[in-house]
Amino acid sequence: MKGYIHSLESFGTVDGPGVRFVVFFQGCPMRCLYCHNPDSWAIHGGTEMEAQDILDKMLRNLPFYETGGITVTGGEPLLQLDFLIELFTLAKKKGIHTTLDTSGILFDKSSTERYDALMEVCDLVMLDIKHMDEQEHIHLTGSSNKHVFDFMEYLKQKKKSVWVRHVIVPNITYKQDQLKALGTYLKGFDNVERVEVLPYHTMGVVKYQALGDEYPLKDTPALTKEDAHKALEIINSTRFI
Repeated sequence: MKGYIHSLESFGTVDGPGVRFVVFFQGCPMRCLYCHNPDSWAIHGGTEMEAQDILDKMLRNLPFYETGGITVTGGEPLLQLDFLIELFTLAKKKGIHTTLDTSGILFDKSSTERYDALMEVCDLVMLDIKHMDEQEHIHLTGSSNKHVFDFMEYLKQKKKSVWVRHVIVPNITYKQDQLKALGTYLKGFDNVERVEVLPYHTMGVVKYQALGDEYPLKDTPALTKEDAHKALEIINSTRFI
C-alpha cells in the first residue's frame, strides 16, 4: 500500500509528547479560512510513499525519539485511513508511541470497524475542534462539526487519551461565549488530558500568493500571546468549575 505524503519533519516539538517524527499526509476535505497549508488540500499532490519507507527514515535515528514517537498530521490523515493503520501498526511493532492529529471530520459513527482497528495502534489523539457553533463551523471550514462531536464521543467510549486543540482567531473564535461553550462541552470528557490554544498567524499568506489565490483572512491580524493566554483561561474557567 502506498500513501500520498505532503512532507516529513524529523524534529517536531509541538506535535505530541517529546520529540516527534512528524508525517504530513496529503489531502484534506475541509477548506479552513486560516489554513496555512493550502498546498496540502489535493490528495494526489503529494509524494507516493510506502509505510515501511516512512518508518525506516525514522528508525535511522530511533534513539533521538525515545521521549517522543511518531505523529501523523495533515492535511487530514483520516482521508487515508487504511494507510494510516498500516503505518501505525508497523510503528507499534517497534514499540514506538503513536499520535494522530486530526479534525475528526471524516468519522462515521455508523461504521466504526476501521476506526476500531486504528485505535488498537494509536496511543494519543490530538483533536482540532474548530468552532462550537455548527453554522460558524461551516462558514469557517466548509463542513459541519457533527462528525467531530461524534468522534469525541467515540474516543470517550474507547477511553482514548485526547489532547484538544483550538485555533484562536480574532473576531471568529476569540469570543467569550464561544470559548466558554468549548470549556463547558469539555467538562463531559474525562479522557481529555490537555487543551491547547493555537494563536492564529499569517505565515500561510505567502503560500496563497504562490498559488495565485487570495488569502481569505488577509485583513485579520495575528493573535498575540497575551490574548492566547486569556483565551485558555476563559476555556478553563468553565471547564473546571
